Amino acid sequence: MHHFSYHHNVLCAEQTNLAQLAADVGTPFYAYSTATLVRHYQVIDQSLAALPHVVCYSMKANSNQAVLATLAQWGSGADVVSGGELARALRAGVPAHKIVFSGVGKTPYEIAQALKAGILQFNVESEPELHAINTVAESMGVSAPIALRVNPDVDSESFSEKINTGKADTKFGIPLTDAKKIYAHAASMKNIKIVGVDMHIGSQILSLDPFRAAYQRLRDFVLALRADGHQLTYIDLGGGLGVPYEELHAPYENATANTPQPADLGKLVHEYFGDLGCTMIVEPGRAIVANAGVLVTQVMYIKKTAHKNFIIVDAAMNDLIRPTLYEAYHEIWPVMKNDAAQKNLADVVGPVCETGDFLAQDRMMPDVQAGDFLAVMSAGAYGAVMAGTYNTRPLVPEVMVKGGDWAIIRPRQTVDALIGLDRMPGWLDQG
Repeated sequence: MHHFSYHHNVLCAEQTNLAQLAADVGTPFYAYSTATLVRHYQVIDQSLAALPHVVCYSMKANSNQAVLATLAQWGSGADVVSGGELARALRAGVPAHKIVFSGVGKTPYEIAQALKAGILQFNVESEPELHAINTVAESMGVSAPIALRVNPDVDSESFSEKINTGKADTKFGIPLTDAKKIYAHAASMKNIKIVGVDMHIGSQILSLDPFRAAYQRLRDFVLALRADGHQLTYIDLGGGLGVPYEELHAPYENATANTPQPADLGKLVHEYFGDLGCTMIVEPGRAIVANAGVLVTQVMYIKKTAHKNFIIVDAAMNDLIRPTLYEAYHEIWPVMKNDAAQKNLADVVGPVCETGDFLAQDRMMPDVQAGDFLAVMSAGAYGAVMAGTYNTRPLVPEVMVKGGDWAIIRPRQTVDALIGLDRMPGWLDQG
């Protein structure tokens, strides 16, 4: 469930009035609910309570230090995909022994940093990467804990092919047909320690069927590896569980027609892997943080033409790129609710000089006026982390709410600071 609701017709994050917060902070800004983050982590953690397990939050969804530290306090680990994310996780207090390192392009420097930190395991994406890890580990005189990421060639049925990672034609993982040979090769390497196997088939998965198909193939593969003599401690199942972007009225822990719940997936994990005696690793990202965040924006202008109505707001595609990049849907709620307001078909668009700059298209929106605040819902995942400064638009602030308290956890970038990142070559006269 999420903790955004109306009190006396004003949208609140927990007990914090978003209209007052907008007046205090200025728009646009992201707001995150601590209670929602914690609740979603607990639901996922409890879904695997019958098995030894580690929840490694996939921090690419939202890597703010306050988000990471909040989850770490409740026992979460982290799934990182870069040296920068590794540094963020460690600085936020995530224990190194709960960090897994994924991603197809790990550099020697990143590998060394992870070995120095003492992470749980590398999820190896290719045979050349395996050799690179062995070389770095040898130079440091240590053993590198690894799991091969296998590609089961299963369609995740995600709404976008851009987040479908388990098919044979993607860049991710090692084909199952090749993986046994590479495991045998890994076992012969002096500075490689095989600790497990890894798989991740995609994101925003709204059916248990892809998980079921992938789990069956992974179980068969684990049994084959054991028959070859490999000792596996961990089975990493990745993440991918979808969230109800269009069903925000539905409690997160109650099953709906379209969205499987963590408890459902937990039962499936137990069914396929409960008898294998391994510690399970899961890497939820969106499932924890998406519905914990909103993007609050202010209406600037109402533009009506013979062809379409436009609600022009001060947030734009550079602040939240998902609608343009993925054609993703986000509900948009008025911060001040008026049940009697007439609804009209409109596009909600930003100031960026692109036709693709929109937050919603052909949406039935309540009648709003310039100066009104709107909340773009389910914006906690892949919102702020994917934001940019196109059109020299500074990054917007992030705010964390806990009950009736709030704190700015990333300040608004200034134009001077943004321009100040540029450097002039010596041959340009600045006189």
